[in-house]
Amino acid sequence: MSEIRYNRLEDNYVIIAPERLHRPDYMAWSRGDENTHSCPFCEGNEAVTPPEIYAIRESGSFADEKGWLTRVIPNLFKAVQIEAPYILKHEGANKVWDGFGAHEIIIDSPKHLIAMSEWSQATYFNWLKTIQTRVRDLRNDQRIAHISIFKNHGVSAGASQSHSHTQLIGLPIIPKNIQRKYERIYSHYMNSGRLLIDDIIEEERKDGRRIVIESDSFIAFCPFASEHPFEVMITSSTLSSEIDKIEDLKLEELSKLLYELFAVMEVQLGNFDFNISLSIAPMHKPFAVDVNFNNINLTCRFSIRITPRIYGHGGFELLTSTMINPVEPERCAQLLRESKEGKV
Repeated sequence: MSEIRYNRLEDNYVIIAPERLHRPDYMAWSRGDENTHSCPFCEGNEAVTPPEIYAIRESGSFADEKGWLTRVIPNLFKAVQIEAPYILKHEGANKVWDGFGAHEIIIDSPKHLIAMSEWSQATYFNWLKTIQTRVRDLRNDQRIAHISIFKNHGVSAGASQSHSHTQLIGLPIIPKNIQRKYERIYSHYMNSGRLLIDDIIEEERKDGRRIVIESDSFIAFCPFASEHPFEVMITSSTLSSEIDKIEDLKLEELSKLLYELFAVMEVQLGNFDFNISLSIAPMHKPFAVDVNFNNINLTCRFSIRITPRIYGHGGFELLTSTMINPVEPERCAQLLRESKEGKV
């Protein structure tokens, strides 16, 4: 029996339709070309990329040479440019900004074609530490209001480069859907005196069916109104929205949880295509958008969302912005827990 579920966090609807589970459109990730000689992200090819912005390196190694564990470079095909003017213009009734912003590539590992499920716990920590460092640095730029951090793995997830990498885009505006989300979160806090994410976590703990893994500071669960099969959200009821202020011990804890989570997801899905995104609260008040910043870090929580792209969406989803998910999140969480417990 299908259900229409409401997503309180994103303010949208999702149709859970198990009857559509057996449609023949499953998409699996392919490793593709394993030739590392022409890959600009491989160790030894540093000279063919723009100069690095930041790197975690082995002792004694130097910038733009071998010996790095993670490496950050400007995106060669930038959507926005840090060198562009920070100017709002008007063309008749239309508003136009020059393409100011930051667009960076985080090369997750020197290893070519390594999937996230194959990372070591140390690789997860280095990845999180690199993201944390870049967010901390960009927070110093008062022009950047919002940072999007995301990773596309596999063709079905929009990846154009097979070497594992993450992208960071900083903008002088806050995208409208994100602005509306934080307005809802703030409204919930003002009306109830409680954080929306804390209420969601409390409900998930009471129900228990959708929780996959829980540690001292983090909880991983399949959201009640998951838009995709095996979608997992990781968040915290104790940490702020500012990843750049999370201490190393907590990053180690999160690294361990991610390591365990991707291991059980691989058991169920194999080497699957996915998107992963990190939710970071707005950095500064943008010049074009009026949004409440007084309690932004009190009302928000840092989170990570893993979205497997194992089924395609079509015209209905495009027309209505209402996703159809053929697998109940309760069933997905059960299968992931069983994988962790060694029952499969």
